[in-house]
Amino acid sequence: MIKASRRVRIAALAVTTGTAVALALTACTPATGGGVASAGTPGTPASISQADKAEGAKAHPQLLAEFGGSVSGPQAAYVETVGKNIAVQSGLSNARGDFTVTLLNSPVNNAFAIPGGYVYVTRQLTALMNNEAELAGVLGHEVGHVAARHAAKREQTAQRNQILGAIGSILSGVLLGDNSFGQLGQELFSQGSQLLTLKYSRSQELEADRLGIAYLNRAGYDPRAMATVLESLARQNALEAQLRGTRNQVPEWASTHPDPASRVRDAMASAGAGATGTINRDAFLTGIDGLVYGDDPKQGVIEGSRFTHPVLRFAFETPDGFYMVNGTRAVSINGQSAKAQFSGGPLGTGLDAYVQGVFAGLTGSGQPRLTPSIERTTVNGIPAAYGVARAQVSNGSVDVVVFAYDFGNGQAYHFVTVSQAGGAGVFNPMFRSLRRLSAAEAGTVKPRRIDVVTVRPGDTLQSLAQRMSYSDAKLERFLVLNGLRTDSALTPGQKVKIVTY
Repeated sequence: MIKASRRVRIAALAVTTGTAVALALTACTPATGGGVASAGTPGTPASISQADKAEGAKAHPQLLAEFGGSVSGPQAAYVETVGKNIAVQSGLSNARGDFTVTLLNSPVNNAFAIPGGYVYVTRQLTALMNNEAELAGVLGHEVGHVAARHAAKREQTAQRNQILGAIGSILSGVLLGDNSFGQLGQELFSQGSQLLTLKYSRSQELEADRLGIAYLNRAGYDPRAMATVLESLARQNALEAQLRGTRNQVPEWASTHPDPASRVRDAMASAGAGATGTINRDAFLTGIDGLVYGDDPKQGVIEGSRFTHPVLRFAFETPDGFYMVNGTRAVSINGQSAKAQFSGGPLGTGLDAYVQGVFAGLTGSGQPRLTPSIERTTVNGIPAAYGVARAQVSNGSVDVVVFAYDFGNGQAYHFVTVSQAGGAGVFNPMFRSLRRLSAAEAGTVKPRRIDVVTVRPGDTLQSLAQRMSYSDAKLERFLVLNGLRTDSALTPGQKVKIVTY
């Protein structure tokens, strides 16, 4: 986890996709400086305070570590240019050099900003966009949260999320739904988190949308881009839910945030029906061509029910009915009645002590300790140990399992699972599936990338979609990625995105 300073605040886009229903992360005192008055109205730009700059500089390397580091090269330079151009429209500063804009190497759809002039967007969210105005709108939305000091107006809420999702998943709010299991898990593991999650109110999200639209207007972009990118986010969220079989789940943010459709309508109304401006579609597509899409093999790759890490040289498979989300330091495994996390750490004095240490970290001070008995075994030639403990919570009982593996050279990996009492056996096939990868197997794992192609005479939506490097939902993925519909017309010479190896 980020060892976050108590003064760090992140403003995050609240409506994102199924891989990242983004929350805001906060642990900071109110932003200082005089930028609030000029945030939504023209006027003399206010300087970013030295205190904010110092705190932002302190948080920046921590955030890079949490989100997989930064992307370098021409794609990052392009995003930086667009981000600085829109950030100066906020009134926080009129100097482009006062802003640091980072393209993050993360497979979640997320964007955020922190006081001090630091603005972030993930490569995954960037790849979902279809023109430069949409990129500017998203980054403007995030800067708008900072300019309006929204985080300073919200209560800080700390939750222990370690057992419910991967560390990267905590930041992106991947735990969709509000089922009883999620409530049980949160009650059991409610103490000690270093990460503080913060949700913005409906009015604050709408205000940030409107500020982003104002910045688009000032920069000469078509302000309707805010509505179109929100629509793409909503469609991606629906597609991810469909692919995961979670059509009937209500995203957790829906209880406090405007639904995507209403935000699209509001953004379009704020922009105005007759709005015009630059979108720079071709320049944008050229700028992001070749960007890694989905998981970076250096962080492990999810393919259906299988997780493969070619660098660390292991693989495992999840049971039927579960889906994974890959975080920077851990993988979350999510199902309707049980959840798990896979991560690792130094072996220390041995597997028994390692398993006991993981259990000790699951409960906070003042809570009953979980005291499992430890059993030894071997999985695919790998020494392993596991413990099982039952915990009583308000709605009943849950079984907690820690299953750890000694990979040699002082390195261990482990699963932590939580299920309704008596249901832990659902994960037995997953525990038995962990195995080492050969060098040849590891060498076959390649990243997916965005490939910008030009539509040729005779190309159709279906023919282009068949070039997508997926085994399922090729057409649906292609349409959402390009902001197209089944009845959209293609024109020879038009540029579109496909995902290839």
